[in-house]
Amino acid sequence: MKIAFLHFQKFAYFCCNSYKICLEGTASPLFVSMELKEKLAQWAEASLTQPAHFLVDVVVSKHKPWKFTVLVDGDQGLNIDDCATISRALNAQLEANVTDAYTLEVSTPGVDFPLKLVRQYQKNVGRHMKVVKKDKSIVLGELKSTDAQKIEIAVETGQGKKKEVQQIDIPYAEIEKAFVTVSFK
Repeated sequence: MKIAFLHFQKFAYFCCNSYKICLEGTASPLFVSMELKEKLAQWAEASLTQPAHFLVDVVVSKHKPWKFTVLVDGDQGLNIDDCATISRALNAQLEANVTDAYTLEVSTPGVDFPLKLVRQYQKNVGRHMKVVKKDKSIVLGELKSTDAQKIEIAVETGQGKKKEVQQIDIPYAEIEKAFVTVSFK
């Protein structure tokens, strides 16, 4: 389940003074969005209220009006109140530092977002995965374990009496994308 909390400019709950991020002038839109992404990531990390929560990714649109998407997760998940708290803190920082119109979305990554962090893999041990390797091969199976260098997937091969379960180790360096799969059986 994906939880999202949207915040639009001018609905600020807090204010703080910090330097203004200049969105005008000669800087390229790519440079400006990279600078905003770094600042937003710092603010997001600072706004996490529990050690079990972690920042997954920050996405900043390349064009105006700005859209900031902040993906956060937790070892035991997050609820809508957690996302709202983070959103309020980030919106306060943005209100004080960004003069242009923007949309802020604070959300948990849904099943349509690939896993990015080792911590996400650890959280999903026991769930079924689809792993696309860099050589474009696809591995489907249950995530059995993970460590700092690799994941272990249990893959079923064959059918009926010839069914076998094979354990496959996949180093993170070989993973292009990995998704948790949802079964409706």
